Amino acid sequence: MGVMNKLWTWLGIEREDDVREEIIEIPANLDDNARTQPNVVSIHTNKTMKVVVCEPESFDEVQVLADHLKNRKQVILNFENTQPEVSQKIIDFLSGTTYSLDGNSQQLGNNIFIFTPSNVEISKDHRSLMRKSSFTNPFGGEK
Repeated sequence: MGVMNKLWTWLGIEREDDVREEIIEIPANLDDNARTQPNVVSIHTNKTMKVVVCEPESFDEVQVLADHLKNRKQVILNFENTQPEVSQKIIDFLSGTTYSLDGNSQQLGNNIFIFTPSNVEISKDHRSLMRKSSFTNPFGGEK
């Protein structure tokens, strides 16, 4: 397009041979097809979920663990061989990281914890809830 054509276009004056119309035809049966075909959704749209299992020995490992959470990976920590003071520091740091990422955390055992990003929901098995509850046995006596 030449300079004069650009000037004419800018002024709003166009020559007839420069005017182009685009006609898009819409099939008449488009609405019928949309109603008769069911919506198909793939259940395998996400990548493979990854879980990081770690037995930290020092607080120096906590940044790598926080990066795993930021990258939407679940982190399971086993503190059986970790000093109690170090364990508490790591739990505090990862709890803050999890909170800031709208994630979840839960203690699974005496020294085992899970920290998950926001796309993972932690739910307990109903049997473990029943074992820990203080309900009485319907057949008599305490559980």
